[in-house]
Amino acid sequence: MSKGLEIRCYDYVNHPYEKIRDALKREALEVFQSATKTAASRAQSVAAELHVDLGGIGVKADIRISVKEVEEKATDAISGPTTRLRLEWEAAAAPSLFPLMKAELSVYPLTSTETQLDFLGLYEPPFSALGRAMNAVAGHRLAEASVHRFINEVAEYLRQALATTRP
Repeated sequence: MSKGLEIRCYDYVNHPYEKIRDALKREALEVFQSATKTAASRAQSVAAELHVDLGGIGVKADIRISVKEVEEKATDAISGPTTRLRLEWEAAAAPSLFPLMKAELSVYPLTSTETQLDFLGLYEPPFSALGRAMNAVAGHRLAEASVHRFINEVAEYLRQALATTRP
């Protein structure tokens, strides 16, 4: 990941790394969809949803997420285990009007009972020079806020979903 505008955010889940890793390896798309959809009737959609509040007005966009690769790194002398999911997403409707996001979601243990979700994404605004100008005015803040909310919702979903499952 070397081209585009960077967004980085993280959140924590109060469950062991192995439970988070297994849930994301087994059903990452379902976790993303369930975490971001507000109505049960929409949970069957092939898209997840990004949303952000702008001065009290909610802005939403359905997105198509694809998991391009899952890489697991075992514990070594320098660091603990890490699972990386390489993601891409684009707007489900009119994708040429919205940025394409290429990202990596890293999952690793902080303690035996706490796991970090660490998101690093790069996106390119649409419409070349005009898109870059719009991004400079407000687009980057919107993109950053929606990604932060996405990661917060994924973390909250995992906290709740895994609290109801047995070890």
